[in-house]
Amino acid sequence: MDFSELVRKRQSDRKYEPRPVSRECVMQCLEAARLAPSACNSQPWKFVVVDDADLLSKMGEAASGLGMNGFAKEAPVIVAVVLEKMNLTAFIGSVIKDKEYSLLDVGIAVEHFCLQAADLGLGTCIMGYLDENKVKKRLGIKGKRVPL
Repeated sequence: MDFSELVRKRQSDRKYEPRPVSRECVMQCLEAARLAPSACNSQPWKFVVVDDADLLSKMGEAASGLGMNGFAKEAPVIVAVVLEKMNLTAFIGSVIKDKEYSLLDVGIAVEHFCLQAADLGLGTCIMGYLDENKVKKRLGIKGKRVPL
């Protein structure tokens, strides 16, 4: 499919089939995210793939609350995105320009991931509402690193 078709095909899906997503498909999506541009090539992200049934249930619960994201409990895989430190050059530019470049960078990487998933016939939904403390605990995220 051409790019215009892909952009039209990509949507936020909130209902998923109960079938596993192949490791190969997940890896293709991660590679697309890795290739995303970032300020000074800082790549201030880590992607954590969750496909273990027990952890998926706990992550789905951490993403749900106040009636939000209940569909996360049905996802066959959840990919958590963790905001990492920028490299020194990107950090200095961010301070000078008073812009949080790392958030822009992560957004671009996540969209690359989602576009690749759509190209593979997989549905995605970017979720910003989650219990950060629960996610950090369940994934063993330490320090000031932030799950988005």
